[in-house]
Amino acid sequence: MMDKKLLDLKKEVYFANKRLVEEDLVIFTFGNVSGIDRQQGIIAIKPSGVDYDKISWQDIVLVSLEGQVIDSSLKPSSDTKTHLKLYREFPLIGGVAHTHSRYASSFAQAKLSVKCLGTTHADYFYGEIPCTELISDKAIEQDYEEETGILIVDTFNTTKLDYMQIKACLVAGHGPFTWGSNADDAGYMSKVLEEIARQNFLTQLLNPDVEPLKKTLQNKHYFRKHGKDAYYGQDHQD
Repeated sequence: MMDKKLLDLKKEVYFANKRLVEEDLVIFTFGNVSGIDRQQGIIAIKPSGVDYDKISWQDIVLVSLEGQVIDSSLKPSSDTKTHLKLYREFPLIGGVAHTHSRYASSFAQAKLSVKCLGTTHADYFYGEIPCTELISDKAIEQDYEEETGILIVDTFNTTKLDYMQIKACLVAGHGPFTWGSNADDAGYMSKVLEEIARQNFLTQLLNPDVEPLKKTLQNKHYFRKHGKDAYYGQDHQD
């Protein structure tokens, strides 16, 4: 009989995937969410190419951090190796989401980062949301999904960004990946990213020369929610 924690993880990941549909972030078989049991080194992820309205929580696939399918005859998401790379390199995260949402994917296709133009952005991300370089032909031929994860990690390493302060990355020509404390939180960040990308797009239509929000205002909004002396929300909230 399966460990109760893994059963709960499969259910959590199932509902997080369904939420992507409810939040209008994916259609058909687009996108995926995963979650991890760090103690056991196992992730749960959506099966590959299965329509959201046809999956149940039992269909969620368990995969080891080494990429071995544990409990299913279904193949895991084709993006599984990208998720695994992020879990291995970003040890504090508990969930990963990938969508092809309209505005965030448009920025990725345009190979543009999402600048911090307003306080809505600063409430959730401490600075510009990066876009990777376009993946090389060699990386595509070598191991495309693994190399996509490497591309994200390298983007954060070379720019010295904190993956816990900016829980998102745009993969050039592809789309957004987000992460969080668990599967649901990762999906939540995808919705936040999509709204911020939409605001960013509209703002730059109105004023193509707009400058990023001044740093003092960025600091105020981010750290009042996420800093050591944060005061946003109620005392019982995380």
